[in-house]
This record gives sequence, structure tokens and C-alpha cells, in this order.
Amino acid sequence: EVQLVESGGGLVQPGGSLRLSCAASGFSFSTYAMSWVRQAPGKGLEWVSGINSGGSTRGYAESVKGRFTISRDNAKNMLYLQMMSLKPEDTAVYSCARACTVIGRQIVCDSWGQGTQVTVSS
Repeated sequence: EVQLVESGGGLVQPGGSLRLSCAASGFSFSTYAMSWVRQAPGKGLEWVSGINSGGSTRGYAESVKGRFTISRDNAKNMLYLQMMSLKPEDTAVYSCARACTVIGRQIVCDSWGQGTQVTVSS
């Protein structure tokens, strides 16, 4: 059974930092591209960042480029998202997801985690 379990969310002040983690199990993690997606209150799902199976290629949404860094440790079956210079508009539930395809505003992934809440507020 595929399991993706996120952790590391919380309340942080604007300008602060957080590091999200995603523990993967039940599949061959090192062979899959992985992504982080988020959903803000009252808004649709947004793709945040993705990384290929080997970790050599990364992509970011324009809204987070230069502030967020995605990484993975295939030996530990872990996915990470380092978030810096956080803004109130980054407030959302962040989920890690496997094998995502983004077509316009539509995001299709074959597995998702439950998500971790990130709240950016003073």
C-alpha cells in the first residue's frame, strides 16, 4: 500500500521559514517523480514544486520560485520542501504527491498524502 505522510507544518510569522517532510512507503520511491501541492482555504489545488526520480531536475511554481527548495533522499525514502521568506498567501494545506501531471490548472497525481497545515500569520 502506498503511504505518504507529511510533517513539519505549523504557524510561522511572515518572513519565517519551515521545512516540510514527506515519508514515503509501500512503493519504490527512487523510481518516481514527486511533487508538493497545496490548497489554500476556499481555493483550488495548486502545484508548488516537483522533482524527478533521481533528484537532478526540479521545478517550481512562479509564486514560490526563489523562496522554496524541493529535495529528496532516496536512501531514506524522504521528500522535503524548504520554505523561506514565507508570506501570508502561502497559508495552505501542503501535500506530497506521486507521479503528478499538471495540465493548465488541473493536477492529476496517482497518490496523495493527507497533508500538513502551514499558516503564515503575525
